[in-house]
Amino acid sequence: MPKMKSKRGAKKRFRVTASGKIKHRRNYKSHILTSKSPKRKRKLRKYRYIDSVDAPRVKSMILES
Repeated sequence: MPKMKSKRGAKKRFRVTASGKIKHRRNYKSHILTSKSPKRKRKLRKYRYIDSVDAPRVKSMILES
């Protein structure tokens, strides 16, 4: 039986940390930045971690099994 392929789009968007958490970049940070306040843009720099409820589903998408 061949190996399952990972979802390439998910693989590019999510990263697994050393502790096993899944992080991703926040949205709304790519364009039309002039209308956003500096405080809002500063907060968007930080990574966000996936909820524990969704983590198994995301892990199955990004890890080849």
